[in-house]
Amino acid sequence: MGKFTQDAAEGGTIMGKRKKYTLLSLTAVMAACVCLVGCGDNGVTEGRTEDGEQVSSESTDSDGGAFKKGGKITVFQSKTEIMEDLAALAREYTKETGVEVELQETTGDSYFSDLKTGLANGDGPTIFSLQPGAESREMSDYLEDLKDLSFADKILEGMADTIAGKTVGIPYTVEGFGLVYNANLVEVSGLTSTDALADYLEDSSSKGVNGLGLSQEDYFLIAHILNTPFAVQKDPDTYLQKVFGGQERLVKNKAFKEFGRLMEEIRENCTNPAEITYESSCEEFAAGRTAMIHQGNWCYSMLAGYNADFDMGITAVPIRGNSRLSVSVPAAWYVNMDAPDDEKALAKDFLEWMYTSKTGETYLMDKFKFIPVIEGMTSENLDPVSQSVADAAASGNTIPWVMSDWPAGIVTTDLAPLAKEFFTTDMSGKKFLNKLNDAFVSAAQY
Repeated sequence: MGKFTQDAAEGGTIMGKRKKYTLLSLTAVMAACVCLVGCGDNGVTEGRTEDGEQVSSESTDSDGGAFKKGGKITVFQSKTEIMEDLAALAREYTKETGVEVELQETTGDSYFSDLKTGLANGDGPTIFSLQPGAESREMSDYLEDLKDLSFADKILEGMADTIAGKTVGIPYTVEGFGLVYNANLVEVSGLTSTDALADYLEDSSSKGVNGLGLSQEDYFLIAHILNTPFAVQKDPDTYLQKVFGGQERLVKNKAFKEFGRLMEEIRENCTNPAEITYESSCEEFAAGRTAMIHQGNWCYSMLAGYNADFDMGITAVPIRGNSRLSVSVPAAWYVNMDAPDDEKALAKDFLEWMYTSKTGETYLMDKFKFIPVIEGMTSENLDPVSQSVADAAASGNTIPWVMSDWPAGIVTTDLAPLAKEFFTTDMSGKKFLNKLNDAFVSAAQY
């Protein structure tokens, strides 16, 4: 099933299905971190429930629907913060259907390369997640059409991932990112420009407060915050393509000039992002030692775990006076087209159950804390940050995730190393922009 001109672990490009390449098995790559759901004390194996009761060939789920018994699917996905609850959901599904669900996980930064390796080697998961856009387009030869799922036509407009007329991706949720702030430490109504934000960071530093926290993980270090100067362009897609083709240089663009200055201000006045983890960054914010973190609504559960007891919200990065949050679909579920037909059918059954059963909806809304993406699905338990994102999405007060159309893999292989170099040297903002620009041009050629 080889579809890459080189080892997929090295980011090879897609080819047809005829040639075969010997690649490292996804199972081997993740052997140390595979979480098996549906065996031992966690679920069902060999046709028995977790209580030891023999499973019949067919039974009725908690919503009154009939499911076939037996079989197995594997699920590989990148949102580590939902893994524990996803495992619990999988156990519920196994109890109701007898279908064994094996959850596989790996570190977020190597997820995409690990997935490509497994799929190219014919050892890929049945269900997996991708970011709609460049990632899903690169992997389009592997994506099963999911248009026949009963809820496919109820997905909110523009949120399903469609490629060549096929509905290939079922959105997890919508997410938004920007400046998550402590209302006791910053008056965000005054942060209406890059100048104002820079002044705030300098003032905070003089008072011993970390004004703005990034963290060392690839997306939290550079991808999310770099999205803003792209997204505030008059025509983001056209501008991005001109950058790829060398017709535009970041260093000559006003938004990127402001971005370069902002990154210099963060380096000079804030905790070095290259030396702090996502978890530590959230902990510092929850403790009141950091006024703002550039994060998304997904971070609230961690903040709540640290017992943050202050009013918080999320506001925009004000480059070029921007007042809109970056909101889009962060990831979608996909089914492996190359899986056996019976396994693909089981995968579709699992997605059907997750999005239409009472149990599945409870997990999506109450456990995962997802913002609804299906007509008729509601949540009364959104945290303040997620509610702000939901409101922005409903009102259209958003900017796009242009980063979804960056060359697949560029964040980890090029942008993050450049950002780490910037934060650990005296590199100028202008030189940083030029290096980022060259990385985009180079990556777009492959």
